[in-house]
Amino acid sequence: MLLGCIGDDFTGSSDLANTLAKQGMRTVLYSGVPDGKKAATNVEAGVVALKSRSNAPEEAVAQSLDALHWLQQQGCKQFFFKYCSTFDSTTKGNIGPVAESLAAELNAPQVIVCPAFPGTGRSVYQGHLFVNDVLLSESGMQNHPITPMTDSDLRRVMQSQCTASVGHVSHANVGRGSSSIKKKLEELQAEGHLFMVVDAINDNDLTAIGKAAADLPLITGGSGVALGLPANFAESGQISGHQVPWSGSDGPVVALSGSCSIATRSQIEVHNRDNPCFALEPEKIIDGSLTVDQIVDWVKQQDKVPLVYSSAEPEQVANIQKAHTQEVVSQSLEQFFAQLAQKLIAIGTTRLISAGGETSGAIVEGLNLSSLDIGPEIDPGVPALRVNNELVVALKSGNFGSPDFFSKAALKLATKQE
Repeated sequence: MLLGCIGDDFTGSSDLANTLAKQGMRTVLYSGVPDGKKAATNVEAGVVALKSRSNAPEEAVAQSLDALHWLQQQGCKQFFFKYCSTFDSTTKGNIGPVAESLAAELNAPQVIVCPAFPGTGRSVYQGHLFVNDVLLSESGMQNHPITPMTDSDLRRVMQSQCTASVGHVSHANVGRGSSSIKKKLEELQAEGHLFMVVDAINDNDLTAIGKAAADLPLITGGSGVALGLPANFAESGQISGHQVPWSGSDGPVVALSGSCSIATRSQIEVHNRDNPCFALEPEKIIDGSLTVDQIVDWVKQQDKVPLVYSSAEPEQVANIQKAHTQEVVSQSLEQFFAQLAQKLIAIGTTRLISAGGETSGAIVEGLNLSSLDIGPEIDPGVPALRVNNELVVALKSGNFGSPDFFSKAALKLATKQE
């Protein structure tokens, strides 16, 4: 294994695995840190998907270091810490503490911070994170029920979460190519900075950043900044460029969604026009008046692509959390989705689609998935994933995907592709 990656949630990790696979690295996605298991010998990039984004910093650090140590045992020489392209973490913030702990463990002299992913509308300019044409703090992420993002200045956000100094590589440097980026990184290191927020507004920028990072032991960011990393291994003849053929499944399909993002709510609205949809009421799940078995019975009676969702408008979410607390609501919904996924697989579902990082994490843990093979891309940042001969899945970040994502994912999961 050449490149070892640590992701703070499952959807983001599958996004990263998708990026690496598209660029020619044989990539496997692991659900949590494997229990002492050696990776397959033909794996070139390993992505360990944690469920740490909403954890307290000390918990996220411990999990991430466990993942790092396992990846080191697999022979990895370069490491990547993947967080969301909207930089969301807990209110206290665990991106900084995790990055700082990984850097200390690896004795990293320079660490890039770059959540940019232009393919999904995320860009970094003058140190600020944009979602399409608006600042992060005005994009809807300020209303996120678990990780509200109210500041768009990544330098300020990162500095508030760590003790090491944070510098900035402007787009003026990035636009001049990898040599200019490397020179600026060295200057910032000499000035005493460990972390460097790097601007990126297009894929050419990401490619240049990847080339500049060829010799860095640790890179952090969204999956976009990993775009240029496989080329470094290809130039040295270390990767094969061979991809495993994909074989989908044409069995029963169900979509589940716990995301409250603007993108997912829009996708639900579109899907509801031609497909059966069931809106979960959190209060009924909490008081036990709505059971998993009732939903399974409903699914059995549907055709097309049935969707079960708890997604709601920010005001509704706030009212529910006020009545029951955020922790109770989150735990109840995650447990419900995990149990629902288990029973859906038990009745023969072979294609499972999930929207939302926390929801997907709960489902993956509930199904006790260990490793997943990367298949074709459904939408930017969202690959088809094979669990075994019977089950294929799609794990979508709440903010990703086209308006017809659920129908598109169902079709892609059924497609056979050599």
